[in-house]
Amino acid sequence: MAGIAAMVLTGILGTAMGLNNTGTFMSSCVAFVAVAMWADSQISRRRREAARETAPTAAGETARKPGSEEAGGTARRSGADLSLDADRPKPDGHG
Repeated sequence: MAGIAAMVLTGILGTAMGLNNTGTFMSSCVAFVAVAMWADSQISRRRREAARETAPTAAGETARKPGSEEAGGTARRSGADLSLDADRPKPDGHG
């Protein structure tokens, strides 16, 4: 929604500055992409922070389960859990 609002605002400003239709459209598209990328980075940042806040709790619960390494099971060690990063691909190469 913010990207569309930025696109409209840039279109109005481009017309007011006297840009031709192509220049106005291109600047509107650039504004849309810039705002969309910014919004995406903010969402990703919030997800990472939320995952970091819940990670110690989840790791502690996993360590106490019967299948964990401390209890003699074969579960993975969660010390360097890379699954918290939403942008990192899985170890097998699939998204």
